[in-house]
Amino acid sequence: MSATVEQDGLPEQATEAEALDAYSRVVVTVAERVSPSVANLRVMRRSRMGQMPAGAGSAVALTPDGFLLTSAHVVSGPGRAGRAAFVDGRELKFDVVGIDRLSDLAVLRADGRDLAAAGLGDSEGLRVGQLVVAIGNPNGFAGSVTAGVVSALGRSLPAKSGRTMRYIDNVIQTDAALNPGNSGGALVDSAGRVVGINTAVAGVGLGLAVPINTATRQIIGALMRDGRVRRAYIGIAGGPRPLPPYARVRVGRSGGLEIVEVAEGSPAQRAGLRPEDLIIEMGGQAVERADDVQRLMNEAAIGRPLSVRVLRGERWFDLKLRPVELVE
Repeated sequence: MSATVEQDGLPEQATEAEALDAYSRVVVTVAERVSPSVANLRVMRRSRMGQMPAGAGSAVALTPDGFLLTSAHVVSGPGRAGRAAFVDGRELKFDVVGIDRLSDLAVLRADGRDLAAAGLGDSEGLRVGQLVVAIGNPNGFAGSVTAGVVSALGRSLPAKSGRTMRYIDNVIQTDAALNPGNSGGALVDSAGRVVGINTAVAGVGLGLAVPINTATRQIIGALMRDGRVRRAYIGIAGGPRPLPPYARVRVGRSGGLEIVEVAEGSPAQRAGLRPEDLIIEMGGQAVERADDVQRLMNEAAIGRPLSVRVLRGERWFDLKLRPVELVE
């Protein structure tokens, strides 16, 4: 004879059913709100033979007048254009406005009006374990919805453009199922705000999304306005290294960024930086990883003096360098 366990005055079976129903309500509400904003992209490339298929993916409507956000790798390449299909049955021509391979973001312009623009959130407020919903078009199945949780935060994802390598910071890891075609689609929180753009499948149950935060909003704005993103360049490669005990006491931190390579003729070389130097601070900000330097290399830094505090052996140096614009 079985017994029903009581929990807070309610049968356990009823409590579990209510929790499941609440979960379902959130996912259904989010899907109904955001699915009209997500497009199925059919990407074409121009050739001597005319328009040729070049891939597929997803995109998120940013504005009612046709701006769409997607992954750069979905539309990268010369002569890319195509059609964006929405769940209301509309199929609109689009052109590429701007691509930034180093953030894996791209902005498109669709030939349409009165699009259902998605609301952008802020990934900085996400917590591990939080419910997220992925909306996209995996394998061409339009308007597909999967749900899961934020598995991890603060991941880094390498991105390359030409010979330039950069890391996309604070990538969101989720176990919401992603498949080919999801790239460029929306990762949405329980309030229906887009907090990420799905970009990669790293394994079963391991999806990655470029975060929507202050930095990526600036990138999106630059792509919409100028069709490109300007970045600063100083010409170093390096990695984290523990500080010696006396330096830890002095700066109150355990690590710095060791320079392993200085590009010939670069701003770093002109400023006197050398391999094996340990960068402790740059622009008044603490430096422990390459990401810390990378965050400072924005458009505002181009051509402006930048202070660098360096530990070389047992000697401390305060140097000045002037970043130049990165040419990919």
